[in-house]
Amino acid sequence: MAVRKDMRQVTDEERAEIIRLHGEGRGRNEIARMIGRAQRTVSLICAEENLVFDVTMTEEATRHRVAQLAERRAMLAEALQDDAERLTEQMWLPTKVFRIGGSSNSYTDHNVDEPPADAKKDLMASAGIAIEKSLKLVPPEREDLEGLAAVDQWLRGMMPGE
Repeated sequence: MAVRKDMRQVTDEERAEIIRLHGEGRGRNEIARMIGRAQRTVSLICAEENLVFDVTMTEEATRHRVAQLAERRAMLAEALQDDAERLTEQMWLPTKVFRIGGSSNSYTDHNVDEPPADAKKDLMASAGIAIEKSLKLVPPEREDLEGLAAVDQWLRGMMPGE
């Protein structure tokens, strides 16, 4: 007899109810919720009775969930690409630089035509991270990579001494 963690024996009535609900086409998780038993208990009883669950609905639900996650990853990759573009644009836009310091710990600022080199370095690093993460979420298609290899070969052929 299958037992639960609290060592409560499964009654004949519960066993009959599990078999009946299985016969109605109910899933393992639903049966477990309905009778207040663990999913493993339901699985063990059904296995003892040589009953199997129809997994087509589970497989379809899994395919649907995987597709949803792929769509969300693609949306996140697109947002990261947008972030990278905004960050690189900022490298060439007017900006305000500031400083807090001095003996009176005072704040000073002024506008400049473009960010200083250290700020550009930080912007580029942030953009690079966003692009890298975007590519990991949605890698380029294999054909794209083959096209890049062809461009590399063409460039090598254009270089002297090749």
